[in-house]
Amino acid sequence: MSPGLTFKLATEDWEFEQIHALNYKTFVQEIPQHSVNPGEKLIDKYHPENSYCICLRDGKLLGMLACRSKRPFSLDSKLVDLDTYLPPHNALCEIRLLSIEKEVRGGRILVGLMNTLFKYCNEQGYDLAVISGTVRQLKLYKHLGFVPFGPPVGNTKALFQPMYLTREVIVRNINSYSEKPGLKPSEEDIVNFLPGPVKIHEAIQQAFVKTPVSHRSDEFLKDIAQIQGVLSHLVNSKSVQILLGSGTLANDVVAAKLSMDKGKGLVLSNGEFGERLIDHARRIRLDIKEYKTAWGDAFNYEDLEITLDQDPSLRWLWAVHLETSTGILNDLAKLKHICKKRNILLCMDCVSAIGALPVDLAGVFLASGVSGKALCSYPGLCFVFYNHALSSQGLPRYMDLELYSKSEGVPFTHSSNFIYALQQALRLTLSRDFFINAKHAARLRGSLRAQNIKVIAPEEYAAPNIITFELPRYLSSEAVGKRLEEEGYFLSYRSSYLLKRNWLQVCLMGEYDISAIDSFPSVLSRCYGDKAKSM
Repeated sequence: MSPGLTFKLATEDWEFEQIHALNYKTFVQEIPQHSVNPGEKLIDKYHPENSYCICLRDGKLLGMLACRSKRPFSLDSKLVDLDTYLPPHNALCEIRLLSIEKEVRGGRILVGLMNTLFKYCNEQGYDLAVISGTVRQLKLYKHLGFVPFGPPVGNTKALFQPMYLTREVIVRNINSYSEKPGLKPSEEDIVNFLPGPVKIHEAIQQAFVKTPVSHRSDEFLKDIAQIQGVLSHLVNSKSVQILLGSGTLANDVVAAKLSMDKGKGLVLSNGEFGERLIDHARRIRLDIKEYKTAWGDAFNYEDLEITLDQDPSLRWLWAVHLETSTGILNDLAKLKHICKKRNILLCMDCVSAIGALPVDLAGVFLASGVSGKALCSYPGLCFVFYNHALSSQGLPRYMDLELYSKSEGVPFTHSSNFIYALQQALRLTLSRDFFINAKHAARLRGSLRAQNIKVIAPEEYAAPNIITFELPRYLSSEAVGKRLEEEGYFLSYRSSYLLKRNWLQVCLMGEYDISAIDSFPSVLSRCYGDKAKSM
């Protein structure tokens, strides 16, 4: 059971009072099914016959649903000849008035309410249950085992789909939940604020499960060439090669190319992934100079220019565009200007930037990207972009970009599943408004700062899709992160560099519901409030 949550049947007068208030809030103020009244309470017309499954925390009602077995049902008045749509049954009940407070939606409460309902239905001997479920949550209802039937009912402002649930499914669900140590939210309940894997759009999932095709077939070669064209157009680069691997591989390829007589270079770092670029360079024994600023600070570009001018032997510069660890957006345009003025080759790690904001790689020597993260496809593919003619010079086969270009982009075995998922993700990316995430992220940063929570990135340098924030030292980011998971909010906090600094991250990279962003500050406040009380 989730800490602090109680699931039960309503028995007390104060519970019923809160039921009437939540009923009003949901079915008058949010879903306009009933008229406004000054008391702001809605007593259901079947109230004396209802049994209410409820969720409480510290005496406050967070969610409810009602069940009754006396005919006629409310669905009888909406759907003529209701019984003709139903499978054979002996004891029928109707589920109604499902309502959960906005700030706690997307977590375990619906699962807990349903589990309480399943047990109640089983105890009462019901072998079939009917419900009018909002069409906005059809996928979730189907996940729970409900079977749609008949036409939708209601009106355009509040449209519902009649569904039924059989005894077999009720018993199966009880057994399924009883095998687990606690209530786990379904996939539909989870709010995915991770940097990866992100929540995948259904169209991308469908593309991924297509029957694999040969990476040597004419069709596949044509498709991968088309994808390369779309990727290059997306970031204004002349060419790109697609490799089967992670962003680490793409950056290793960049490092390998720099090792081919490119001379001494400067590697910039203001976060974990800048440090990793330094490690890439060191491992392949590049001759480098390090330029570092504090994590969470933007680069001082005037000072950077002085550093470059003081060492004329520097022939290339390597930096991260969007520093995932801190949520800092480094200025690509300034870096391009600085390097062009000095005839220095510029290489960029764009792993978290591509798909999150407009990226212009014109004039960039080499740049890395990935299929996951902000492009919202499956992890497993990485890209190396370039704007120059290639030469091999004896690099290992898998890291030789020229070998890819001479083999029409496919010198080695490729996964058509990953490729076609990426192709569908790019179609969605091209129709995306890049500024939507930035707007939501700015609002969330403001809400966090209003709670006196330290947001790492200053507003003028903040990334449009990553919000890294620090908890007070008397709280544990790991404990709060786990508590958020219990509420159905999955954030990034488990990486060693985050744990070390007591940081958590909200990443707006995949599919998410805007209401989850709006409710997050209050959920976070409750989670760290609970932890603070227990310390």
